[in-house]
Amino acid sequence: MKKSPHRPTRAVIDLSAITYNLEQVAYHLPQEVEKWAVVKANAYGHGAVQVARALLPQVDGFCISNIDEALELRNAGITQDMLVLGVSDVQVVDLALRENIVLTVASLEWLERLKQTGQELTGLRVHIKVDSGMGRIGFRNASDINQSIASLTEAGSLVEGIFTHFATADERDESYFYQQLNTFKEILAEVEDCPLLIHASNSATSLWHQETIFNAVRLGVVLYGLNPSGEVLSLPYELRPALQLETEIVHVKAVPKGACIGYGATYEAMEEEWIATLPIGYADGWTRDMQGFAVLVEGERCPIVGRVSMDQITIALKKPYPLGTKVVLIGSSHGKEVSATDVAVYRGTINYEVVCLLSDRIPRLYP
Repeated sequence: MKKSPHRPTRAVIDLSAITYNLEQVAYHLPQEVEKWAVVKANAYGHGAVQVARALLPQVDGFCISNIDEALELRNAGITQDMLVLGVSDVQVVDLALRENIVLTVASLEWLERLKQTGQELTGLRVHIKVDSGMGRIGFRNASDINQSIASLTEAGSLVEGIFTHFATADERDESYFYQQLNTFKEILAEVEDCPLLIHASNSATSLWHQETIFNAVRLGVVLYGLNPSGEVLSLPYELRPALQLETEIVHVKAVPKGACIGYGATYEAMEEEWIATLPIGYADGWTRDMQGFAVLVEGERCPIVGRVSMDQITIALKKPYPLGTKVVLIGSSHGKEVSATDVAVYRGTINYEVVCLLSDRIPRLYP
């Protein structure tokens, strides 16, 4: 999607907040634990290249979803280790070798397909993924892991890490979390030539289960100042939200009682009202279900009235404001705040989705 820098809608990213958040987490971890920053999905909507550059002095490597995200960082001159967390197409192994990108091996079947391609595997760096109960990708028993490690080592590959992912580390009920942890430990105990780097801790585990950390952590949403649990668990220490989503009023009008606003005429003015139009809509990731939510105009909460359109929304004002007045959709204004979690609660989703859905049409600014 084409960026729209000439439109007043923008996401303002505070990189110092991101580096601060990493410092906060690192302070509460054992010094020897490696820290890997998760910058997949364009760094959760914050801008992968800019975030990675800001974090370079603080992290041991970066985690991404697929090899194309890794190549974006490589092309930007970032040389640190990169781990692709997902299953890669076997045809990209040559590319991973050339660019020194670490791949995830998640099944014997994938490894067999890789062998059938006849590609050179000497020097290929990999981590083994264990499915301890997440149910997505990964080995479910040590026997298959041992077979895979032996096969990869024989082919000259470097099996450098082994990891799993927790499904409920951000919930109050810890029973399934510890069930997964025990499963992972049991599998590790049966791995004959266990890789040196062992990681299971995501943002939530690093915050609330520090006693279960192995020798590396993968830090994702916590870097961006968001609570992984939403409103379920309180943060153990301060984090600073890094993203502010803002726009400006581009049109203001007074409408009489009975006037209808937007597609479907779903809003009718109960009295004479001031209505402002903002240049943001569901094509920007401000989804259609946000009708009724409030944005901030000079610290005043103003409701979204009428349906969210593809490119525009309309809000009800308490008084007329001049064109160009700043409006905050996520962030702070005059001492008031709307958080990504507030948006998520209104939508019935999670704050991860809110920031990841912000489309490329919105420019990211780094003041």
